[in-house]
Amino acid sequence: MSSRSWSSWWLRFLDKTNVTVTGLTALCILYTRSVGIAYFSLGALACSFAVKGVKRLIRQPRPDHLHPKLKKKTYGMPSTHSAAITFYATYISLAAKFLPIHPSLPPSPLTRTLPVALAIPWASSVIYSRIRLGHHTWPQVGVGCAFGAIFAGMWFRLWTSGLNEAGWDVEMWTNAVMERSLST
Repeated sequence: MSSRSWSSWWLRFLDKTNVTVTGLTALCILYTRSVGIAYFSLGALACSFAVKGVKRLIRQPRPDHLHPKLKKKTYGMPSTHSAAITFYATYISLAAKFLPIHPSLPPSPLTRTLPVALAIPWASSVIYSRIRLGHHTWPQVGVGCAFGAIFAGMWFRLWTSGLNEAGWDVEMWTNAVMERSLST
């Protein structure tokens, strides 16, 4: 495969990254049954909806597209993809640094470093692809990244300010109910 076709394939894949990220997040929730990961994914969704609201207020058009039929009909400032994927990378980095490892995961240094080592380059690729695909300008992507990072910091702070304790109680209760229902 030539480097040009590889680049084209990779950009097309990144254009649909929301499907990949949503699927991987759902698998993580199902595997771990972690209320913390469910809370994290709810935060990513809230970030996406919030940035779409800001987009409607600012109403800045997207850049002119080389192919008018491919131009998206929504506004461009700030970039929703950039905000959401930056939320992911920021929250994952904070969680890996400050939260205990979930009991369903191996207690290994790799459990802390691997998610960050994957999330940051993945986020960078998605962010860059928004410009390469002609969906956004650098300022639109930059504001989206800032929005996502700030939203992730606030969402993480909510979790560590007491919601995590309630979440742990919910998780313990849910696991007990599931174990009882599976054993009968």
